[in-house]
Amino acid sequence: YKSDRIPLHYEWAERLMATGQAYVCECDAETLRKNREAMRACVHRVQDVDETIAMWKAMLAGEYGEGEAVVRLKTDMADPNPAFRDRVLFRIAEREHPRVGTRYRVWPMLEFSWAVDDAILGVTHVLRGKDLVMEDQMETRIWDILQVDRRPRFVHFGILRFKEIAEGRLTGIDDPRTWTLQSLRRRGIRPLALREFVLSFGLSLNDIEVAAETLYAENRKMIDKDSNRYFFVPDPIPIEIAGLPPVERVKAPLHPDFPGRGVREIPAGPKVEVAREDFEKFRGHEVRLKDFCNVVLDRRAKFVSMENKEIPKIQWVTHGVQTHLVMPDGTESRGLSEPLVASLKVDNVVQFERVGFARIDRVSRSEVRAYFAHR
Repeated sequence: YKSDRIPLHYEWAERLMATGQAYVCECDAETLRKNREAMRACVHRVQDVDETIAMWKAMLAGEYGEGEAVVRLKTDMADPNPAFRDRVLFRIAEREHPRVGTRYRVWPMLEFSWAVDDAILGVTHVLRGKDLVMEDQMETRIWDILQVDRRPRFVHFGILRFKEIAEGRLTGIDDPRTWTLQSLRRRGIRPLALREFVLSFGLSLNDIEVAAETLYAENRKMIDKDSNRYFFVPDPIPIEIAGLPPVERVKAPLHPDFPGRGVREIPAGPKVEVAREDFEKFRGHEVRLKDFCNVVLDRRAKFVSMENKEIPKIQWVTHGVQTHLVMPDGTESRGLSEPLVASLKVDNVVQFERVGFARIDRVSRSEVRAYFAHR
């Protein structure tokens, strides 16, 4: 952890200050901003090394409060980028750290910590967005002053944006609307699919906006063969089949392309549940309850035959398990799944027939929670 290396960061800071190329500044944020805009050095820039070291020790000892002192690196005050003019390297933060508590109160800024870590950890390549070019300059400036010979190569790239990113109040870093690696994993997107997706664009400084289907296509190729099929009925409506011959269960393949994988047994009978959307779309028409029978769909449906006809097929359940399917936009599709879904394990990726692929996130006796991946 970076917080384990704070003493080393302090050593590097003191080496910088000993060269006269870094100093402690007491200017408030507004004064610092105005000086940068005016390309004007503050009064602390010309103080001698001994005074700077004494002020640094005072920072560490708690003699300054938050915002009362920072460590700054001497750069060109006439640099075209005002933000690069005498950048801040350390600041005081008295909040408790989740790992080291209140052990430290003077904390390095990111680019300083990167300069130290990239040098001592033997980093060979730094991959960054094109918006972080100034951070490269900061690291290089520090290395030049301290005569660091071994340096990584900086590689920059543009921003990759998905068109489908949704808005709203997030539930955490793995909320499906964030499109973080954590959220993609939770949805069942495989790391190799993401890798192939990114590599397909190559390294470019151009910003790219792509449809998520491009990533989904890569993932689909990898998960389809491993994903067993099950029925999930969103927003279910109960119907009763009149004239159905006695039947207690039917068999359906776990995967249509791999018959050797076996079959699943689904409880059947005259009382079933179908999706509201299917009911409203096909009411009064003949449909096939997939792997079961053909009916004229209605609240009191009429049995037609068991023959597998070329007619619309819909999924169904009798005794189902409550299932919540979290969608990419953060909404939930609630419904019933066939009983075997309750025997699945967390991280199993399945295909809910006519709905899409999903990763099982939580399983209990009363309900199953899954995250939708894609169709």
